[in-house]
Amino acid sequence: MQIIVNDEKQEVAEGLTLAQLVKELNVPERGTAVALNDKIAKRADWEAIVLNPNDNVLIISAAYGG
Repeated sequence: MQIIVNDEKQEVAEGLTLAQLVKELNVPERGTAVALNDKIAKRADWEAIVLNPNDNVLIISAAYGG
């Protein structure tokens, strides 16, 4: 199925959870915020949130350094 991740279309498996997507994209969970369809998804809920076709996911990772 197709979803949008950070404004780019991506093909992912049916039944994929938000937690699985973050892991597949090699995004560290620590320091990362995720919004699903313009609403912040609580990290505690990532395992339970199943993605649907055309979902819009925004992943923001904190940058360290200076």
